[in-house]
Amino acid sequence: MEKMTDKTLLRDIDSLYHAMQGRAMFNVSPVAISLAFLDWYLHFANSPGKITETSFSMFRTIEKIAGRNTELFFHGKHEKKERTLWDVRFKEPSWQKEPYRTLYKSFLGVQKWWQDMTSNVPGVTPHHENVVSFVGKQMLDILSPSNYPFTNPEVINLTVKKGGMNLVSGMLNLMEDVKRQVSGERPFGSEAYTVGKNLGITPGKVIFRNRLMELIQYSPVTEDVYHEPILIIPAWIMKYYILDLSPENSLVKYLVDKGHTVFMISWKNPGKEDRETDMDDYLNLGIMKAADMISEVMPDRRFHATGYCLGGTLLAIAAAAMARDGDHRIKTMTLLATQVDFTEAGELMLFIDDSQITYLEDIMNSQGYLDTRQMAGAFQILRSNDLVWSRIVHDYMIGERVALNDLMAWNTDTTRMPFKMHSRYLRELFLNNDLFEGRFLAGGRPVAISDIHVPVFLVSTEKDHVAPWASVYKFHLASDAESITFVLTSGGHNAGIISEPGHPGRHYRISTSIEKDCYRPPEAWFKDTPVNDGSWWISWEQWLSGHSGMKEAPPEIKNFLENEFPYDAPGRYVMTP
Repeated sequence: MEKMTDKTLLRDIDSLYHAMQGRAMFNVSPVAISLAFLDWYLHFANSPGKITETSFSMFRTIEKIAGRNTELFFHGKHEKKERTLWDVRFKEPSWQKEPYRTLYKSFLGVQKWWQDMTSNVPGVTPHHENVVSFVGKQMLDILSPSNYPFTNPEVINLTVKKGGMNLVSGMLNLMEDVKRQVSGERPFGSEAYTVGKNLGITPGKVIFRNRLMELIQYSPVTEDVYHEPILIIPAWIMKYYILDLSPENSLVKYLVDKGHTVFMISWKNPGKEDRETDMDDYLNLGIMKAADMISEVMPDRRFHATGYCLGGTLLAIAAAAMARDGDHRIKTMTLLATQVDFTEAGELMLFIDDSQITYLEDIMNSQGYLDTRQMAGAFQILRSNDLVWSRIVHDYMIGERVALNDLMAWNTDTTRMPFKMHSRYLRELFLNNDLFEGRFLAGGRPVAISDIHVPVFLVSTEKDHVAPWASVYKFHLASDAESITFVLTSGGHNAGIISEPGHPGRHYRISTSIEKDCYRPPEAWFKDTPVNDGSWWISWEQWLSGHSGMKEAPPEIKNFLENEFPYDAPGRYVMTP
């Protein structure tokens, strides 16, 4: 066997080993975690001042709890007013009775001590410090008294009241979930929602299809429509119908009802055969091809381009490439929960470094793609209290189910990402920040965000764990746009975007800056910008209308499919499991 073949074979063995290992590690590199803990431990052990500080912190916590219990024992009450360590897990009044109060106070005290011990250690790499602090907190969360039936007063009281039937119901729920997991079925309750029946049902036709996407043209419902159409680019990590959920909260339907002609890209769910599909393919076969088809349907006019999440990042790349090449078909650009700078890309950055990306590349290399279900464990770890432990308590100890809504059902409809594209995305965008710094290549040549001069509408959400709003706001630093209208809305990465008029409790901040305005830091912007009640959709639609020409008769549905007629939305690619 030749020397090169030997090296290739050995590398393939490593790749296969990492892929098998990843199944037990939630696809998180054990080497990356170990390096972080080693960096922290060596610096902590070499910092006697920090050791002394954290030791005193622990002693103070123990003294406070012991002192309170002593007063309770001798006096029957605690006279000193103590600062409350509050946590949503312990909000029920039953947690304020002994011994449960001491249990949860001790637990929160240990968590605070761990945070003190892993924060501000001299010399530790900030990334490693964040990883150690986070992983330690997740491990401690396992020990929370709320997670065990014999230390959770809510569960104890309910078990006594129901004679243990809540635990019987919980066991049945657990058996149901295990059966669904083993058989590959979607989670309990998702069967109430079906794409094409009560999800993604805004009328429209698929007018074009290639190996990567379908292009949907939605049917008009108004006598006249605005001159410029809207092209929506969803993320390839999600099924497009998040923007066309139920009729009452469909962004597509809202725009069509207002007289806009809407086109939507529906990405194919890739398989092993698509392993070599690259970012340039998503650019050329996706956005650029959709733009060409729109020009065929509605000639000699520009369009409003809208991108969501990774689809927004791809749109920013496409808009910069089009500006570079003298293509001026984009009239305005809207970015929803989209980052172009990835230096502060939220809690996901905990899992992004050379070690972790290499590990993921080995996992993808063995199968040709990365399934978002494979990363579900990592996402659940990020929000373990909300997505793991609270569900265990509610479903398996209290024995009750939470009914899924349409957004939750969509979230169970997972997709895959091709090996080559996702590897480039992680390395060049997340790790190296090439797009923001002008090194990212589209069509073999660099693109620059500063080349985009069209008006921009930028939307972020207050509780976004994927694209934190201060990171989204950084678009201002790279942009030379004619104007930027920035919106910060209530909610998270998905729920904040799906914010239809009439949705209770919604609010948003909005302001517009023009090219000559000086930069305002996000903290100053937040302080100076007033809050508006209601849905940001209304302001966005008014902005789109204000940047559109006169209304005219709706365009016809044209056919760009080979050997078949346009077929109904939601199309076929969205049905691919």
